[in-house]
Amino acid sequence: MKACNQNIRTTLKLVKKMIELANAGDEDRDDVGCGILYGILRDSAYRIKKIAENEKNTHMDKGKWD
Repeated sequence: MKACNQNIRTTLKLVKKMIELANAGDEDRDDVGCGILYGILRDSAYRIKKIAENEKNTHMDKGKWD
């Protein structure tokens, strides 16, 4: 597998973990500050996920995805 494709796959795995952590953190939080932290984490994860999926689709369209 090409390194660029592996990096996109790794990014998508990382995003999944970020979303899981944000959800768990939200459930366990004690104050508003934690809510803000996990909200930012979740929002960032979804933004990164969208970009990574777009890049994956671009690679697939060009026939460069393994």
